[in-house]
Amino acid sequence: MRLNVVCYTLLGLALIASFFFTHPIGMWLFLVTLLTFLVYGADKFAARKGWQRVPEITLLVFGLVGGWIGAIFGQQVFRHKTQKQPFRTWFMLSIAVNIVAVLGAGYWMYGRWIF
Repeated sequence: MRLNVVCYTLLGLALIASFFFTHPIGMWLFLVTLLTFLVYGADKFAARKGWQRVPEITLLVFGLVGGWIGAIFGQQVFRHKTQKQPFRTWFMLSIAVNIVAVLGAGYWMYGRWIF
């Protein structure tokens, strides 16, 4: 089975699970952050063992949909993807896009800036 399919399936399950809580957006952010951290750890483990790796685009998508805090912790704890410059540039861009999207959604929903 392709590792990419497993990652996106877990992401979909996290989305579905977040709807069963009182604060689905907060739960989504918690679940996707935890899942992203674990995916970074699994990718580092796979890199050390020479196994199939998680594609970089998948790691970027996880950060883009809200898991960038888990990605930052995963990068530091596992010392993974900290030196590869093209990835770091795209990663920082995905963080910026996520923050702008969250602020824009908050402004659209509440008619004012949420901070």
